[in-house]
Amino acid sequence: MDLWEIERELSAEGYFTICGVDEAGRGPLAGPVFAASVILPFGVSLPGLNDSKKLSGKTRARLYDEIIKTALAYGVASADHTEVDSLNILNATFLAMKRAVGMLAAAPDIALIDGNRDPRLGITGRCIVGGDGKSASIAAASILAKVSRDAYMLEMAQKYPQYSFEKHKGYGTKLHYEKLLEFGPSEIHRATFLRKFEEAAKWTRGSAGNGAKKKPSCS
Repeated sequence: MDLWEIERELSAEGYFTICGVDEAGRGPLAGPVFAASVILPFGVSLPGLNDSKKLSGKTRARLYDEIIKTALAYGVASADHTEVDSLNILNATFLAMKRAVGMLAAAPDIALIDGNRDPRLGITGRCIVGGDGKSASIAAASILAKVSRDAYMLEMAQKYPQYSFEKHKGYGTKLHYEKLLEFGPSEIHRATFLRKFEEAAKWTRGSAGNGAKKKPSCS
């Protein structure tokens, strides 16, 4: 698929500075949601560029470096687990996107946003469902967001080694649930994502951020 088709159509409409916006980490049980904004030189060749979810970690890392070097402007931002809990995940995602766009050194004429919900970024925007596989600008943003979030979760794996964040990046895998049952939630877990599971497990949140064992049940 031609990843520059949407950008060419927008250029013909008079939009020349086009920004791609995407997020990473809406679904995990722990950690922040990340978002990235990218303005690429029009038509630039980035071999292998695609939706970050379809790429290997090695390819994402290579493209991340190439995008950073090539982009006319970019921004990477996040909304942390407390903001996810207080705002809900959709609004926290929008907040991260606004922060990422606000970091751009150049003002875009239009933002292409992956998905079907308008985050109201304060500039002209166009939502593209599946945009990370249709637009070069969004695909680049998806890679910056994904690689940045994964790097953050690797740092958290050092701080909270008992949860094996390096393996699942906070997503709700079998291993992650097993660790939650053993240690309870850490400081960076999203409380609103764990309510049903927490009620069933009857744990208490660790005050020092190191997790807490489940309360013994009374018979």
